[in-house]
Amino acid sequence: MAVRLAIEPFLAAQGPLIDGRSPAEFERGHIPGAQSLPLFSDSERAEIGTLYKQQGRQAAVQLGLALVGPRLVELGESLLGLDQGSPLRIHCWRGGMRSASLAWLAETLDLPVLLLEGGYKAYRQWVLGRFEQAWPLRLLGGRTGTGKTDLLLELGRRGVAVVDLEGLAHHRGSSFGGLGLPPQPSTEHYENRLAEALQRLGEAREIWLEAESVQVGRCRIPAGLWRQMQAAPRLELRRPLEERVRRLVAVYGVQNGAELAEATARIARRLGPARTKAALEAIAAADWAAACRQMLDYYDRCYDHEAKQQPLSAGICLPLQGDGVDLGDWPESKAAEWLLEQGRIRCDV
Repeated sequence: MAVRLAIEPFLAAQGPLIDGRSPAEFERGHIPGAQSLPLFSDSERAEIGTLYKQQGRQAAVQLGLALVGPRLVELGESLLGLDQGSPLRIHCWRGGMRSASLAWLAETLDLPVLLLEGGYKAYRQWVLGRFEQAWPLRLLGGRTGTGKTDLLLELGRRGVAVVDLEGLAHHRGSSFGGLGLPPQPSTEHYENRLAEALQRLGEAREIWLEAESVQVGRCRIPAGLWRQMQAAPRLELRRPLEERVRRLVAVYGVQNGAELAEATARIARRLGPARTKAALEAIAAADWAAACRQMLDYYDRCYDHEAKQQPLSAGICLPLQGDGVDLGDWPESKAAEWLLEQGRIRCDV
């Protein structure tokens, strides 16, 4: 008989994770690492739901049996193909008939099963609860092009606890931020990925993130986490303008010119007509440095406005020159301890 587990034991267990919801439900958001094995298609799920409202549960169950019956062999083969010697972890929306049906089929094939009590709905409640939990956050701030992401990732490679807000969102945070990156997840799935990242760092003394806007492309940082970010100590990175331009050209100069122009047009009202015209002309001439300078004036003003929400006394400034980093008197902490040991680290920051 399938064993039902609460959310944390279910997530901690070993074995393939199987989501029995419809493809559209899965696409909207799912437990990271889950594999979609829908009992019903989107249209079938809608048809069953309509029948349930009109004629009741028994009629809906009968229709479900009629739809699934011809697919039992296919579903069974899929379950057998996922068998890795550990129990199959199966869930649906509420932990009801869809997951129970898949569990019955798996057990008929002698495959052990773990079911998620409360289904994906319970998982989502758990996810949102993670953002209300107190986290020991530390922020890396700085204007566009100062190398926040590179330094954050280097800290992560050195064993410091970090959460890459932009990496999880597949977006660098500006109108140009999605160029050359995979499609963004939904905000719901972004929350799921963030909760998983934080959960893995639950024992960390401090967790480093970038000082982002609340919106990372189309993904929104959850309110509970955002409030904590606003109150967190901040390490402010500063770098000369020409170095920032050079770094941005290295990232965006390889992108498609038409896409760069389109991204510029999206912020034309905020750039103003003169700056927009100059930027578009620079892009047309492949003068990426000139285009960057037009954008930086606008993005610097945006960053400075948001930075005012967090007083400078909450953090410390770190001037950067070339590829070296000198932390000076940055207060003792796990991240700073590592950086101070290096003196001047040599990584592409």
